[in-house]
Amino acid sequence: MDGGRVVSGSGQAVRNRRAELGPVQDRAKEAEVDGQVADFRHWLVADRGLAEESVRSYGIQAKKFLMGLTDPLEEALAGLDAAAVINFVIKQAGADASVWSTKAMVTALRSLLRFLHIEGRIQMPLAPVVPSVAGWRHSTLPRALPREQVQALLAAHDLGTPVGLRDHAILITLARLALRGAEVAALQLGHVDWRAGDVLVIGKGSRAERLPLPAEVGAAMVAYATRGRPPCNCRALFVTARAPYRQLTPGAIRAIMGRACGQAGLPRLGAHRLRHTVATDLVRAGASLAEVGQLLRHRSQLSTVTYAKIDRDRLGVLARPWPAGQL
Repeated sequence: MDGGRVVSGSGQAVRNRRAELGPVQDRAKEAEVDGQVADFRHWLVADRGLAEESVRSYGIQAKKFLMGLTDPLEEALAGLDAAAVINFVIKQAGADASVWSTKAMVTALRSLLRFLHIEGRIQMPLAPVVPSVAGWRHSTLPRALPREQVQALLAAHDLGTPVGLRDHAILITLARLALRGAEVAALQLGHVDWRAGDVLVIGKGSRAERLPLPAEVGAAMVAYATRGRPPCNCRALFVTARAPYRQLTPGAIRAIMGRACGQAGLPRLGAHRLRHTVATDLVRAGASLAEVGQLLRHRSQLSTVTYAKIDRDRLGVLARPWPAGQL
């Protein structure tokens, strides 16, 4: 009996020790993964020239993949094969994942695998084995918001507070200039030319273009800059509400949009919905696709073509009559 108790006690001690080591081992693995991700992010910037938001998104997906590998990480990478990559994609592309989020995930994974092979951390070039995601461009209509919902979003903030002034200025900039969230976050104080009445926008690929500044947007920016923006050395137009004051991130713009949706009684929507809304309203008002593409600063006309589908009146002349008696 004594021997049995000793063995039982020893077994329990081992289990307790493993339980104690579990969090330590998890932290050690996460630190190792973070090192790999940091190297990957540096490569994306230095060698691939990706924008900050893309680097952030790729890094999140890279960490998710690496954390799912077995320990030790170095051996897991050395033995990585196509089956493990494909299984990861299938698992991530579950019922709750949208087509576009899955597409973003596989793009990031291909880039990570390319980096790992170039650096000699995996033996085989596994980027080509990442499955493609079925999803056809222009298969759906742009998702614009009704005018009353846009007004509800713009009226959702308390303009008596610094945060309310800032968030209102951000949303009205999105809603009137059709900027991307990252472009609003990147606006600097020096980008607004008050005398000329225009604003410099740094878009995709670091392209710099000037857009006319609507009076409504300019008034909201002035209200925030004079009554809501804290005095600080940061040159970004929109900064954090608490010190140390920093430029807002694209994620912060998404969070501001999400809070406004909640205050307006709407489901959580992305900031890009306001961009789609501006383009849709222009087409319905009779603007040409070339004009819409110029406002949205599309580099390719193919990016603007999707808005042609919402103009049913002009598309109607292209529809051919259905043959009589045919199913």
